[in-house]
Amino acid sequence: MNNGQLPPVTRGAIAAPVVAQFLSSSGMTIDQLMLALIPLAQKDAIPPISNFFVGAVALGASGSIYFGANYEFVGQALSFTVHGEQAATAHAISCGETGMQKLAVSAAPCGYCRQFLYELTTASTLQVLLPDTPPTLLTSLIPNAFGPSDLGVTAALMSPQSHGMTLSPAPSDPVVKAALAAANASYAPYTFDYSGVALKTSDGGIFTGSLAENAAFNPSMSPLEAAVVSLVISGGKSYNDIVDTVLVEAAGSKPARSPRPKQS
Repeated sequence: MNNGQLPPVTRGAIAAPVVAQFLSSSGMTIDQLMLALIPLAQKDAIPPISNFFVGAVALGASGSIYFGANYEFVGQALSFTVHGEQAATAHAISCGETGMQKLAVSAAPCGYCRQFLYELTTASTLQVLLPDTPPTLLTSLIPNAFGPSDLGVTAALMSPQSHGMTLSPAPSDPVVKAALAAANASYAPYTFDYSGVALKTSDGGIFTGSLAENAAFNPSMSPLEAAVVSLVISGGKSYNDIVDTVLVEAAGSKPARSPRPKQS
């Protein structure tokens, strides 16, 4: 074990080489490290309604680590709440991860989050880590699960997406360009409502989020929710820093799987 020090965290993440070097020098296991990082992830939580701070730490397929936390919004529907497990997943997706190996959480995932995680490319092998609890496979936490295959969908969340949408005329505004890129990277195999949001802050920073749909529909994560994750966790910004918001959404999308809408 190490002497209490933890590896440096940059924009809510720890790069794979840093993780590997730290584990080699500290004697900690990856599970021990992820559990030790949970209190740091909890610091990003903003739960003004429940006052219940959730921290989540995800290990991506690349070996990098990503933080997540819960966000609640006064005056909005409770269904707009961002769960910590969702935030960690969205953070990993925004950094190009195509799967998650492990997810450490400060408290057992609720049913909503278990359903959300079951959409992942690595759902069958994902290990859930909880304090003072042996590692548990996600599939054991959601028996007789309902998922993409039940709706005839072979895609999975975190699989690379590229929808080829364009805007006419071609945008010159970097915020619009960022929102378009996020829309093209969105996961929407049920509605084909490819969409992305870009938030611009007062210092010129741009933070994006992509739609992440779910077979059970309700646990789907909106692009605005994903953009909020990017803003707070990887950007260290507050909502008051936002000066511009852009949504790009596929034209003619419908809440049905067929016919497939025309992209624009």
